[in-house]
Amino acid sequence: MVFKSPYPDVDIPKSNILTYLFGPPASAAPSRDPLWYDARDPGRSLSPYHLLQWVRRLGFGLGRLGLGKEDVVMICTPNQIHVPVAYLGIVGAGCIFSGANPAYTEQELVHQITNTTAKLLLVHPKMLPLILPAARKAGVPKDRIFQFSETANEPFQGVLDWREMIGTPEQGDAWNWPDLPPQEAMSTVATINYSSGTTGLPKGVCVSHYNLIANVEQTVFMRYAHKPYSFADRPLERWIGFLPLYHAYGQLYTILMAIKLQVPVYIMTEFRYEEFLEAIGRYKITSLQIAPPILVMLSKRPETARYDLRSVKDILCGAAPLSRELQNECQRRFNVQINQGWGMTEVTCGAIHVPGGIKDDSGSVGQLDPNCECRLVDEDGNDVAGGQPGEMWVRGPNICLRYWRNEAATRDSLDSEGWLKTGDVAVCDDKGFFWIVDRKKELIKVNALQVAPAELEAALLENDHIADAAVVGITLNNNEWPRAYVVIQESSRGHVSPKDVQDWMAKRVAKHKRLVGGVVFIDEVPKLASGKIQRKTMREWAKRDAASMQDVRARL
Repeated sequence: MVFKSPYPDVDIPKSNILTYLFGPPASAAPSRDPLWYDARDPGRSLSPYHLLQWVRRLGFGLGRLGLGKEDVVMICTPNQIHVPVAYLGIVGAGCIFSGANPAYTEQELVHQITNTTAKLLLVHPKMLPLILPAARKAGVPKDRIFQFSETANEPFQGVLDWREMIGTPEQGDAWNWPDLPPQEAMSTVATINYSSGTTGLPKGVCVSHYNLIANVEQTVFMRYAHKPYSFADRPLERWIGFLPLYHAYGQLYTILMAIKLQVPVYIMTEFRYEEFLEAIGRYKITSLQIAPPILVMLSKRPETARYDLRSVKDILCGAAPLSRELQNECQRRFNVQINQGWGMTEVTCGAIHVPGGIKDDSGSVGQLDPNCECRLVDEDGNDVAGGQPGEMWVRGPNICLRYWRNEAATRDSLDSEGWLKTGDVAVCDDKGFFWIVDRKKELIKVNALQVAPAELEAALLENDHIADAAVVGITLNNNEWPRAYVVIQESSRGHVSPKDVQDWMAKRVAKHKRLVGGVVFIDEVPKLASGKIQRKTMREWAKRDAASMQDVRARL
């Protein structure tokens, strides 16, 4: 059967994202009140008015360089208050925004630059030593790389500051972003965020202007659906922006929803736990958007007790599975409502939420957002019986267009009727509440960041000591980590240790992709006759090992 949202459809404008947020170019009159603050130095801030001035100047500069529709501009920077400028300036001008993780290695950056065919790079100065060799290997010339930060920078090895590329204030004032008729708004790619999808190597997810607008409208509706006040009379909110802005979760809240709801956001350059706690108390943060590892910290770490968190009224937890036990423990301890949501990069950000105002203690990820539908299917693609688990197939206006330059992956994940095959296995009750019970897909979630086993397996096989390898997620103390099961070459046995493999990998991948879950030497990787790794068997091994490791620790 097809599950439909219990809520009425919301109206979704079909326009340029800038028109949606600010109105037509000629009549845009945004607020001059600061909206984005540097959490370390709140004297450094940006209002929607000043953001739009920068956006116009950037739009002019991109046009002067000859960039237009379908041209990708990639940024690589830690969080900072000017990232919303880059995001909206690139997307609003009709180009495509793609954010790279600043923790990426040179090889990973080469892959993203090459795969996106990026025409321009905006790079934080501290990232230049890593970006420059990656850009050279990917064929991007220095005159298409600019330093990007809140303050002006002197040239570095011939790389100029982005202020040299953009228009003057006068040129910005005269620049108007392109109008997108309805069909173009639905088909024009706005962002390419990287996802591992259901299987395989990371892939670029093409999200349109219409997708972005739809997900803002859906998320705003669900956020206030059952609150004890009207939307117009909602109390003032203050958020903290520590979620990475190369990630869809951070982009939706810190940029798009912050503007739409006029909520001030205190942006953290990097996540440091005590700075996070201090900022909550200092700025009287009212709402948190987090992933489960933050709840683990709040629950387990002793520093938590030293800070005043009483201003927090509600918490949204998403991006990875959250146990009911941890959710309820934190709800009791902090006297705050914690509601879950479900999403993935392919649904722009989210598609299911526990509605705001509903007090949930069941561990549900919620009900379908307005305009969304879902099916639960078995291995053969047939709808399962009522109350039975099945893979979630989701359809709605927030479903991505396709994967970037990857028709095979698009065919595998999106069918001809618009259903997205999510790889997550769920059950649904008679009130339309969903619970995630398993994961069909291979994806590993490390601190809400996606890790593709195939990528790590390919890296492991570059080691001359390794004959074969399989990578799977292992859950230890409510955190998931990559764990490798490795077959060592006969000639290397006795000469290399699991720790040697861990150390070798640590130098080749980003921090969140390291084999923190351990390395185990085995005789053979279990595979199907087709040669595919038996992922189900690997997950069973990881569950067995996790239980064994925790039993040993309990006895110590």
